[in-house]
Amino acid sequence: MKVLDLHCTQQHSFEGWFASEDDFQSQLARGLVTCPMCGDASITKMLSAPRLNLSSARGEPEPRSTPNANSTTSDQEQHAVVPSTPSAVPANLSPQEVASMAPAQLQAAWMQMVRHVVANTEDVGTQFSEEARKMHYGEREQRNIRGHATPEETEALLDEGIQVMPLPMPDALKGPLQ
Repeated sequence: MKVLDLHCTQQHSFEGWFASEDDFQSQLARGLVTCPMCGDASITKMLSAPRLNLSSARGEPEPRSTPNANSTTSDQEQHAVVPSTPSAVPANLSPQEVASMAPAQLQAAWMQMVRHVVANTEDVGTQFSEEARKMHYGEREQRNIRGHATPEETEALLDEGIQVMPLPMPDALKGPLQ
């Protein structure tokens, strides 16, 4: 398994795990490698020291990852794309502390927040506006939801006093997260 350091045009950093260089190039050419932060398919491989997963060469079982929205699994190609997480991100930072964070730390903090939202909300999809109204007016039990609303629907919800917040997420993060 080859572990590559990758960047998108927005300078988001992440790792890609591929069976070989040819596997990476093939998947890149077919648009299968995308940034887990923004969904950008313009990916460049950064120079880095080679990192190979050699556990199978020592007779140890190779760790298996759960496929995510950016991974494919077949007999011929396997890879998983995961954001680089340089370190744990402290909670309850002031705006000044957030502004002084390095881009990699901001990326890790954003991913941590998105994971929290996805893990603690129910995806109601395009029924978001309807479900939010029903909860607001007492027709449904209160619960944490997320979903899709048009700008017009969002404005109407806010006009009705229903608190909503946009959370832009690329398609790759809308599925199960690793």
